[in-house]
Amino acid sequence: MPALEKPDSPLTTNVKWRFPSIHPEGRKYAVIAGAAALVTYSFINHFLGWLLIGLTIWVASFFRDPVRTTPRGEKLIVAPADGLVTMIAKVPPPAELRGADGLADGEYSRVSIFMSVFDVHINRAPITGRVRRKVYVPGKFINADLDKASEDNERQLILIESSDGTRIGMTQIAGLVARRILAFVGEGDTVEAGQRVGLIRFGSRVDVYLPAGTAPRVLLGQRAIAGETVLGEIGVDAALTGTSQ
Repeated sequence: MPALEKPDSPLTTNVKWRFPSIHPEGRKYAVIAGAAALVTYSFINHFLGWLLIGLTIWVASFFRDPVRTTPRGEKLIVAPADGLVTMIAKVPPPAELRGADGLADGEYSRVSIFMSVFDVHINRAPITGRVRRKVYVPGKFINADLDKASEDNERQLILIESSDGTRIGMTQIAGLVARRILAFVGEGDTVEAGQRVGLIRFGSRVDVYLPAGTAPRVLLGQRAIAGETVLGEIGVDAALTGTSQ
């Protein structure tokens, strides 16, 4: 007599919260702040020591690098940064990303995400593809929340081309406090949507240029989560409406 087959076990999913790790770029700063706090507390002044302990916690929090779950889809464009969607505008592409092997002339929907000093500052790739261009531009350090920051501030531009030829441009923009923009990828590298591609230290902004015929799927005032929030779907031109409440 054949053995009875056991019914398939029901699918279960369990996700446990875990404390985010600290990105290697920030560990040295956390160690320096922690050492200063320990020396100050032990040998100089308890009150100042506690202040430096608070600073150490903030530095560690600033460089936190949480795990993100990126939705998959060849047409999906995901947010490259955590923060507040502060501007959505129709603009021409940046001069640094234009050209035959770059973005074509015309108008693009630019979605600007402002990162405060309390947001995660790890930036992620908006699509899967190859890095076709990476350009660093020195500049000013005015408030990154201003529209002219996209042209006046220190910035780094990255152009990614997907397997079907779609090109998405993103710009890391320094701000009042930000003083260094880092890239973890170079020209010719292949990246996955949601992959870590860079970091901006201490408050800044990231712009994404959506291709023609693609409407933003986020609203002004919405909070974006890098690698998770869908900014748009290539070829879908239906805009959202919403209410702040």
